[in-house]
Amino acid sequence: MRDSKLKYRARELRTQPTDAERRLWRLLRQEQLGGWRFRRQHPISPYIADFACIEAKLVIEADGGQHAESSYDEARDRHLRSLGWRVLRFWNPEVLTNPEGVAETILAALSDPDHLPPPLTPPPLGGGGE
Repeated sequence: MRDSKLKYRARELRTQPTDAERRLWRLLRQEQLGGWRFRRQHPISPYIADFACIEAKLVIEADGGQHAESSYDEARDRHLRSLGWRVLRFWNPEVLTNPEGVAETILAALSDPDHLPPPLTPPPLGGGGE
């Protein structure tokens, strides 16, 4: 995707966030999380990250059930890591029911660049997708 199309698509995505993205943005916006600044739907060509902290090179994704065992997401994460980004993924139900725990995990990753939680386990049966 060309950069101008990517920027347009990112702008479009900002107008239609999922419930989990809305909840995460409430935690991340206005430097509320330890003074770190995040951007929403930030283009990192050829992808768009749900949230990105440029200074810490940290991408945060809120995933629905459709992301379970996704080879696309694995390739995407490999590409972002090759550019020096770290990627944190949270299942939507976790963001919606445990925002404090999500915030703690993000803060830990921001304060210790070597700290990232293990990869996501598959989402709970019967849900998790938006």
